[in-house]
Amino acid sequence: MSVLIVLVLVVAAIAALQGGQLHNSLRYRSCQSRLWRRAFPSASRKDIREFLSLVVSTFSFTDTDRLRFRPDDELLGIFRAAHPHRRPTDAGEIETLAQALRSRYGVMLPDIWHERLTLGALFGDIQALQGQRAAA
Repeated sequence: MSVLIVLVLVVAAIAALQGGQLHNSLRYRSCQSRLWRRAFPSASRKDIREFLSLVVSTFSFTDTDRLRFRPDDELLGIFRAAHPHRRPTDAGEIETLAQALRSRYGVMLPDIWHERLTLGALFGDIQALQGQRAAA
């Protein structure tokens, strides 16, 4: 019985240490800034980094991981990488992201949400909205 308890504690400790870390497929990616600059040539590096910082903080990743994400990464894919055993409907991260996007950029995530929404599409919507505000 005590061996079982020790085993459960070891598994729990490993899971706790891995919380907030990128899934292996994302963790070993190199910097993806070139893809972001190619996809959004008119966006500043600062704008891209601020957007990615908001996203990674929502999913409890470290800020140093932000440039490992690509424009074609899906939001639900990122959620699943962060929480492979949870359903998105149970997640507060999507709601937290929606609130952060609304307060920072004025973007209403429920208005543009679909299951295959990518970071690039979301950032493109933000850029378009900011362009409209600048023109007004």
